[in-house]
This record gives sequence, structure tokens and C-alpha cells, in this order.
Amino acid sequence: MASLNYSHHFSLNNLPYGIASSPTHPQQCATRLHNSAIFLSTLQQCGFFSQVSSLPNSVFANATLNEYAALPKSVHSAVRTHLQSALDSLPQNAKADITTVTMHLPISIPGFTDFSTSLNHVRNAGRAILNDPSPPPGFFHFPIGYAGRASTIVVSGTPITRPTGHFYDRTSAIPKTVTYGPSRALDYEMELGIIIGQPLPRETGVNARDAEEYIFGFVVLNDWSARDIQGLEMTPLGPLNGKSFGTTISPWIVTTDALAPFKAAGPESQVALPDHLQDEKQFNYDIVMSVEIIHPSSSSSSSSSTATTTTPSTKKSASCIAVSPAKELFWSHRQMVSHLTSSGCDLRTGELLGTGTVSGSSEGTFGCLLESTKGGKESVKLVDGSERVFLLDGDVVRMSAVLGGEESGSGVGFGECVGEIRSARV
Repeated sequence: MASLNYSHHFSLNNLPYGIASSPTHPQQCATRLHNSAIFLSTLQQCGFFSQVSSLPNSVFANATLNEYAALPKSVHSAVRTHLQSALDSLPQNAKADITTVTMHLPISIPGFTDFSTSLNHVRNAGRAILNDPSPPPGFFHFPIGYAGRASTIVVSGTPITRPTGHFYDRTSAIPKTVTYGPSRALDYEMELGIIIGQPLPRETGVNARDAEEYIFGFVVLNDWSARDIQGLEMTPLGPLNGKSFGTTISPWIVTTDALAPFKAAGPESQVALPDHLQDEKQFNYDIVMSVEIIHPSSSSSSSSSTATTTTPSTKKSASCIAVSPAKELFWSHRQMVSHLTSSGCDLRTGELLGTGTVSGSSEGTFGCLLESTKGGKESVKLVDGSERVFLLDGDVVRMSAVLGGEESGSGVGFGECVGEIRSARV
């Protein structure tokens, strides 16, 4: 069930898209206005969108948004404008209170590419792991990324099982002893996710300035990471089982039309870029992200970084770990698309591109525990006095994002992206 706490994120200025169902509505495309889910297939059946001539019949009856997302952005804009002008006259049978609604994965995702576009993050992580904040050699030349696992992307609210894998046993008296078992260094990564709309054929390519046409919208993304498993397998290749066990996205896709009034300038390039990567000056959005750990009270939880269980408790505390500005990302969403297609790669509707961890440069702005704990060397204090180095079973990670920050009153936000850690499979 969806939360009421984010009603102010879903004003008339937003109108995101998701896939929802309720006791009286089958699974279908939907939007949200404050605390009401609006079922778009029901509206289309009533003739509500008859003025939008380019909208295919029954497009909103699908169990994913793929067919709609693949339409030209002019159609998306026409639907949005019509909704904004006529929401006061909606039939009652097209609406449901958000607390009665079940949200589903909004889109069928054929591929997932995760980038690393935050200079703050790579510097913080390099300092924590290698005692060297120098970014990778290619960082200033192109947005660095790797192919992730699309099949394990889940919608907010889906539990995440602690992964099992190979890692160095830090408790062993013998250096570099490799063991196999449940991860002892489970982490989150606070990211934005970009959803591809219109497809692009292979061997076509697209310049960054033109790439907006292929972007349907954004979600909040939690790229769960087992740091111990990841650390061993990334010598010499990229992450595999340290990442592939689960990725969580928020259920509502915020469109580029809703984001457009919040464009913001990003960091200036430090090298001369090839033509296809050159972007407009205001290439980012003023999105402020936050992450909390919701955890059992200190009387019932362990503060050990290697503990993987907690005693059941009815009392929970929420600790805000970081608030971070996404406008500081070094590479834009358009540059990510352009770089990906510059090799001749195609784009398929529903593909997901992650920005990489969104982090600031100071305490309280770090988008993952790896940074907050200096690579596991320190602990993070929670509001009830307990501590974390990495996540324990029973911890709930809740991320959110809003345009301009919570104090701006913009009325445009993403709601929440939530996942609870379950114990490893026996």
C-alpha cells in the first residue's frame, strides 16, 4: 500500500505515471494527484482522452507503461496538458484513495546500465578504500558505466534478501582468506534512474543535446551493494553478484515535462569534449535526495558491523543519513544516453540507466554507507543511540527526492523508494 506522507510531492505540477491496481480497478496505467490514484484506462474507456487524437486506443489498459512510453513526447505532453485542465471533472470511478492502491513495477525493463556520474562519490569512495581521492582516468572524458542485471529490478516495498557470495574473511588470522557466506557489508546506493521512452535503432547514435527525445522520465533508484562480495570480484572485472541480487526503484515515473522548470547548471567540464557529448549549460535538475535507515530500537538490535540478525521489535526509529543535491552530478542524463549509443548500441523502451551514487562533498551528504563510514572504518550514529557500519537484517532503507528540496514547496517529488533487508537464504 502507498504512503500518505508524500501527498505534497504529487501536485498538479507533477502527474507522474505508474502501474496500479485496487480492489475495484484491475492493474493498469495510472497517475497520482495528492492522495488519489487516477486510473487512466478507466478514463480512456469513458472517452476522457478523445481530444488527444494521436493516443492509441486502450494504451492505458496495459500492465506496463512500455507502449505509452514509446510514443512521441508530443503525445505525452498533450495527455499531461489535458489532465491538468480537466482533473476537476473526473468521474469518481476513475479515482481511488492511495491507501487502497497496490503499486507494481511500472515498466518492463529490457536492460539496465549503471553509471558513475558523481565526482563527489568517486572521490569519497577512493579516499575511503584507497586513501586516494583521484577519480578514474576516464572520468572527465566520458560517463563511466557497466551493464547491470535487469531481471532483479523490483518496485518499492519489495523485500531484499541478503546475498551470499565469496569475500575476504576479515576475522581470519590468515590474510586474504576467501570465505563463502552471507554478505557482512551490505550497503545501499542512492541514485536516480532514467527510463528510456522512444527506442533508437542500432548504429544510429544520438547527440547529448538531442537525447531528451528518448527519455520518458526519472525514478529514485537504490542500487543495493554487497561491498565485500563486490570488492573481491572487481579485481579485475566489474561487479557481478555484489550488485545483481537486487535493485529497487520508486513506483512513480516523474516525466521530463514535470522536471523541465527545475533545470540547473552542473559542474563545468575539465576537458574538451567531443561533439556528441556537448550538452546545454543547464544540463541537470535541482533534485534534492534523501536516505533514511528505519531500524529496530537500540534495545533490540546489535551495533556490530558483522551481525546479520536482529531480535524482533515493534518499536522502530527512522534516522536520516544523508541529504544530497543531484544537481552536482558531473554528467547529465543526456550525456549518459549519448555515450551509450556512441558505440552503436541501440536503445529499447523501458531500459533503465542509473546515475550512480548521488553524493555531496561533506558529512551528511554521502549517498552510501561506504562513504559515510569511511570504507567501514567508522560507524554511523542513529537517532536512538545505536550504530551502523553496514546494514543489518530488519533494517529498512527509505529514499526520496523532491524538486528544489522539501522547503521549496514545488509540489513535484518522487514519493518513496523502500526496501527491507531479509536474512540470507539458508
